[in-house]
Order: sequence, then C-alpha cells, then structure tokens
Amino acid sequence: MSQLWLKTWKSLLIEWCWPPVVLTSTPCLQVLLPAAGLLQLQDVKKTCCEFLESQLHPVNCLGIRAFADMHACTDLLNKANTYAEQHFADVVLSEEFLNLGIEQVCSLISSDKLTISSEEKVFEAVIAWVNHDKDVRQEFMARLMEHVRLPLLPREYLVQRVEEEALVKNSSACKDYLIEAMKYHLLPTEQRILMKSVRTRLRTPMNLPKLMVVVGGQAPKAIRSVECYDFKEERWHQVAELPSRRCRAGMVYMAGLVFAVGGFNGSLRVRTVDSYDPVKDQWTSVANMRDRRSTLGAAVLNGLLYAVGGFDGSTGLSSVEAYNIKSNEWFHVAPMNTRRSSVGVGVVGGLLYAVGGYDGASRQCLSTVECYNATTNEWTYTAEMSTRRSGAGVGVLNNLLYAVGGHDGPLVRKSVEVYDPTANTWRQVADMNMCRRNAGVCAVNGLLYVVGGDDGSCNLASVEYYNPTTDKWTVVSSCMSTGRSYAGVTVIDKPL
Repeated sequence: MSQLWLKTWKSLLIEWCWPPVVLTSTPCLQVLLPAAGLLQLQDVKKTCCEFLESQLHPVNCLGIRAFADMHACTDLLNKANTYAEQHFADVVLSEEFLNLGIEQVCSLISSDKLTISSEEKVFEAVIAWVNHDKDVRQEFMARLMEHVRLPLLPREYLVQRVEEEALVKNSSACKDYLIEAMKYHLLPTEQRILMKSVRTRLRTPMNLPKLMVVVGGQAPKAIRSVECYDFKEERWHQVAELPSRRCRAGMVYMAGLVFAVGGFNGSLRVRTVDSYDPVKDQWTSVANMRDRRSTLGAAVLNGLLYAVGGFDGSTGLSSVEAYNIKSNEWFHVAPMNTRRSSVGVGVVGGLLYAVGGYDGASRQCLSTVECYNATTNEWTYTAEMSTRRSGAGVGVLNNLLYAVGGHDGPLVRKSVEVYDPTANTWRQVADMNMCRRNAGVCAVNGLLYVVGGDDGSCNLASVEYYNPTTDKWTVVSSCMSTGRSYAGVTVIDKPL
C-alpha cells in the first residue's frame, strides 16, 4: 500500500478528530479501524492505532483503551493503559472515569504503577466514582476499598477524612480496612514490616519526564513570557506567551492543564484566569474569579482549584474561592481567620495550608499559619512559624510543608523552615544560597526547587534546589533567560 495513501488517511484523521479525539464523536474511526482489521489492511489499522496513540489525553485514554481492547490492538491497549496509570490524577476527573464499570475501576486502582502524589488521590477517586451514581454503586464500596492502600495515608487524613466519610461509616468491611490502617500507624517500624498485605505495599510508578513551567512575573514590569526547564536535558526553552501581561498570579497544574489565576497586569489587579495546554502549546481563557486578586495562593484539593487571599488593589483579602473545572464555575468557601496577601499555600494530608503573608490592617508580616478542611468548610490555626514571612515560597515534599525565604519588612530572608503536620511543629533546615522573596517553589524527583524571586534589590534568574537527605541547597547551573519575581511556577508531565 502506498505511503502517499497512508499519509492522506492520517491527514484526514487529524482534520476530523482534533482536538483530543473522543471516540463517540468520531464515527470515522469506529468504522475505519474495524474494517481495516476485517479486510486485513494492516497498514491502515496500524495508521489508525498510531493516530489514536498520538491523541492520548486524560479525557479520552480510557475510551481509547476500551476501543483497542475491543479490536485486539494490543500495543495501543498497553500504551493507553500505561497512559491512564501515569496520568491517574487527571484521568479520574474525566467523564470517562466516572462512567467506567466496577471491574474496570478495580483494575485501574489496584495497579502498582499508578503515578500519584499520595494515596489520597485513589481514595478521592473511589468516592467520586461511587457518588456519581450513589444509589447503585454504594454496594461496591468494600470491593473498591480493598484496593485503596489506606495504611499509606497520613494519620490526620485517616481520622479527619476517611473516618468521617459516610460511605465508609455505612460499611463494616470498610471500617475493617480503616482499623487495619490505624493499627499499621500504631505499630513500631519492625512490626510494620511483618504486617504484609497489598494495602501496605508502596506503589512503584514509572517516572514520567518532567518540565518546570515558569509563567509571567515582574522583570521589572509584568511580562507575558513563559519558559520551561527540562530536568532531563537540563536546559530552558520558551513556549507560548500568556495572552496578556501577568505577575503576582496563582499557579497550579490540574487535569493536564496549567492555570494562571488572577494577578496584576501592570495597572490592574485582575479576576481573569488562563489555562495552558502543553500538548497544543496554547493558552485559553476560562471563567473569571468572583474577586480581583493578586499575590494570592493557589492549590488543588479534592479536584478543585482554590484561590486563597491576596490583594484586590485596596485591601488584603481573607476570602477564598474554588473553581470546578467541570462546570467552569467559581464559588466562595469559608474565609480565612486572617487577611493574607503575599500568602503561600500547600496541601498536605488532605488539608490546605495558608502560610504567613501580610495582613494589611496592622501592617505586619505574619508568622501565623492556618489550614482549611474542605469536609467541614472550616479554617483552623496551626503552629506558627519561628519567623514572620511575607512572600515566602511554599512547597510540599514527602508530606512536609516548606516555607522558603520571604521577608519581614525590609529584611529579605534566606532561611527555610519545614512543618510536620503529624507533630504540629516547625523546624529550621539549611539556608538557601541567597536571599529570596516572591520566588516560585515546586517539588520534583525528591527535591525542592526555588525559582527566581528578588533579593531586595534586583530580580533573580537563578534556580536552586534542596535535598532533604543531605540538608543542602545546590544552585542549578542553567539560569532562566529573564530575572523575574512574582512568577507562577509549577511542574508538569513532559508532553508526549
């Protein structure tokens, strides 16, 4: 069969099926691939499979997996399954996941290869799937919980989230799994080793190559520039610019997209939100927040994007709102106890922490910290930091919360402290190599990276990382092309 003919088919498929193909909306594929198999047109079948592989995305990989299984496309089946495992946190937000049958859900969540930041993702996925058709599905809770590795969850999450979940309370078998997890936490280390079950076994995902995305910032004015750092290649490259200038924004990675939330455009504090698709290298606007916010904190908790505190142009904010990607809507949740602009946020153990900041009213930088429980919709104070920090970078590594740099009035800090939620205590770790405030922070491959910021006199293009094993900071040899503070920073999976 001629290569020209195959290229023509491939171009037609791309024209019919882009953006990411959802099989129910592409009858061409539903007819072409089975026909190719029936007529033994192996080249056509291979072309279809290659095209579908190129289209794998969190919203469609489960459908492609089922389609490949139906038509005996073994290689595509394996690749779609691997993709679903590697992008589990985003896949479970899709309609395809919510519409899976019980056997397919059990098969997915029992995999040792799930790439997840915490076992919380699996528990929350189970609850979301059951609640999607609760009357029918709640009878499957025990079967599903058999595959959730509850002993690997933090104690606080077990007590405050799992134990309080009505679907768990209503099942004696689920309570047994919870008791098993509690016992695991109470046992000494040597006895834990003897307590062997599939639920005490660590998942061993294949590490996907990662990119660090640095969005906008002040250099010295608000800029549109976006650049990525490839950890494997150890180099920076430019990607699509923001639709408009933006600094002091919140930044998260959710459902395969990067979200830039609020911020300052050089003249106004904004409510606008833009999302970046790394596969298409393209920015798109989504629903505006309800409030204008710059120097806010942003984080993802239970599949929702939270925008925390910030500054609206006249006052520091205590208000908090959440974004539902499925409905493309923002809604307010309980406000913090304290107004916080220049606040850092992070999620540990199923709780959202707001760290330090500036309260505006007393004109003081803050050492106080509070955490949000989405189940009770309440904010509670936790242990204070040892020092006041506004504009601190906040990151989560190994279930610990790091507060990096920041400032107290004119004093810019290089000190770093870490919070252990289990003990409700902060402790100092090694100082950074340089003073930084308003820097971006992210965790990847067991290291904590701090990006840019300013030292009190100029914006920084340098990046350094902290290794908790050695308690040392190391400066990355390759700098950003632009010194920038107040940039948004997050880590994404490198596009295929």
